[in-house]
Amino acid sequence: MRKLALCDDILMQVEKPARYIGGEVNSVMKDKNKAAIRFAMCFPDVYEIGMSHLGIQILYSMFNSFPDVWCERVYSPWTDLDQIMRRENIPLFTLESQEPVREMDFLGITLQYEMCYTNILQILDLAQIPLLSKDRDDSMPIVIGGGPCSYNPEPIAAFFDLFYIGEGETQYRPLLDWYLENKEKKGSRLDFLKGAARIPGIYVPGFYEEVYQEDGTIKERRKLYEEAPDVICKELVMNVSNTHYPDKPVVPFIKVTQDRVVLEIQRGCIRGCRFCQAGQLYRPVRERDVEMLKTYAAKMLANTGHEEISLSSLSSSDYSQLNELLDYLIEDCDRKHINISLPSLRIDAFSLDVMSKVQDVKKSSLTFAPEAGSQRLRDVINKGLTEEVILKGATLAFQGGWTRVKLYFMLGLPTETEEDIRGIGELSNKIAAAFFDTVPKEKRVNGRVQIVTSTSFFIPKPFTPFQWAPMCTKEEFLEKAHQTRKGIMEQLNQKSIKYNWHEADVSVLEGVFARGDRRVGQAILTAYKRGCMFDSWSESFHNDLWLASFQDCGLDMEFYTTRKRADDEIFPWDFIDCGVTREFLLREWKKAQEGIVSPNCRSKCQGCGARRFGGGVCYEEGKEEHEDQD
Repeated sequence: MRKLALCDDILMQVEKPARYIGGEVNSVMKDKNKAAIRFAMCFPDVYEIGMSHLGIQILYSMFNSFPDVWCERVYSPWTDLDQIMRRENIPLFTLESQEPVREMDFLGITLQYEMCYTNILQILDLAQIPLLSKDRDDSMPIVIGGGPCSYNPEPIAAFFDLFYIGEGETQYRPLLDWYLENKEKKGSRLDFLKGAARIPGIYVPGFYEEVYQEDGTIKERRKLYEEAPDVICKELVMNVSNTHYPDKPVVPFIKVTQDRVVLEIQRGCIRGCRFCQAGQLYRPVRERDVEMLKTYAAKMLANTGHEEISLSSLSSSDYSQLNELLDYLIEDCDRKHINISLPSLRIDAFSLDVMSKVQDVKKSSLTFAPEAGSQRLRDVINKGLTEEVILKGATLAFQGGWTRVKLYFMLGLPTETEEDIRGIGELSNKIAAAFFDTVPKEKRVNGRVQIVTSTSFFIPKPFTPFQWAPMCTKEEFLEKAHQTRKGIMEQLNQKSIKYNWHEADVSVLEGVFARGDRRVGQAILTAYKRGCMFDSWSESFHNDLWLASFQDCGLDMEFYTTRKRADDEIFPWDFIDCGVTREFLLREWKKAQEGIVSPNCRSKCQGCGARRFGGGVCYEEGKEEHEDQD
């Protein structure tokens, strides 16, 4: 019987002790003496967030399907336990075995959002692993990062031994096999890294250095070892129907953010929104076979006891077999009293009909994401959503009984004007007016409609057409939010509209991390030593400490945010091949500035470069007639 790493006295002192005891339903216990490799899989945030992440569930299940590997989980201890562990010198431990992370062979950290960067250092620090890769010896775990933020790993490069670029199903087994081979040869840590650098998708940051020009931009990247490839191409699973998927996901003891079965129906998106990083990184679109999805839906519901299933996708409406899948789920789930969640649907007559069948009698809110207040600006960002479509969808929803609508917009988009900002309030007002025009007074249950309008601040991301775009300052963001609020207050139906906006300080810092180079790592380390952690949590974010840290490191935050990039500037992430070409992204950036719309992938190939992967939407019927334009 395993012994818990924390005694009862400590567990009684912390909030939600179930975060730290493991033993959940479907968690995997193995004989550690029979496991040739111990792998700690980490989500650098609190348990409830990390347990909701599908990617870790997939890799956890896949690794544990290997007889010679025991994969365990670890999450960031919340601030209360963090203090106790430091005071009592308790090393960070995995949930399954309750043994120290530093005794594992690998520590794999998923990088889902930039504001977790100081939590990476918290994990390493509590695990008693040197924060900098160059300070680790052969007794330490190999620290490897993966996930969307690894597509610009440079701000955190100094903290990692390896990065895995792309989807994890393809090259982890070869990497683990090489680890065992090197161990048998009694090879060193450096020997392992040299061999790993030859594996597709693996990036060893210590094998390179950046040289800067006088203006602070990158002059060149130099290789320090011949094993280091010039370009790292992302790894991709082309047949997503035959790849590993967890049929027994771990079920937490406590309520987590996504407390349901998650069924990933496809990867990628055909839409081509110019601000969206995921839409570029996961090209081309690859669909899972509907029969495979039916089988896994039944297995996961049976193996978890969950009462809700969510269809995961960047754009669920574009899944070509959605009708058949929903018919099956509606019939099967209704019989079992299971709820179906359908995020990322485009609001049209079909979607509303579906939602009316799967939602509770008390209809929840509908979500529209116009992103911009005017049609001109929606064309700039290639949103592909007209005001007519939005109003028609809202009208159909009101006729169907919905009375609450959530609207999501971004402020600070390239070419944005005051007229575009005013359009946010005007569109919100038009949707409210559509409710009053559609629903007779005697049928208005709560008297009026509720429109919740939310704005976030635009952050340019790598591998998007907007990677060249300047970002707004904090003051400009706040002024735009004030203009938006003022515009809403001027509307006839203002009492039906509630306005929320994001924190500007956090957005600016995220913008620095998103397009930062290796020098930013110095500021991250300095801020962590000053006490910064859980920066994505408003109660834990300390902007003054971050400002002081950048100043102490001699770094100008605006160099990474407000500066417009030249067309030919070398970016910190240019050594990564994400599948779409720089030429395509630059072409889209110039089309954006002219307000020219690009058709989606199913309508017409835009020559982004993803066709070379040999499958997916690029090879659907008729697509072979469209040649890349590069």
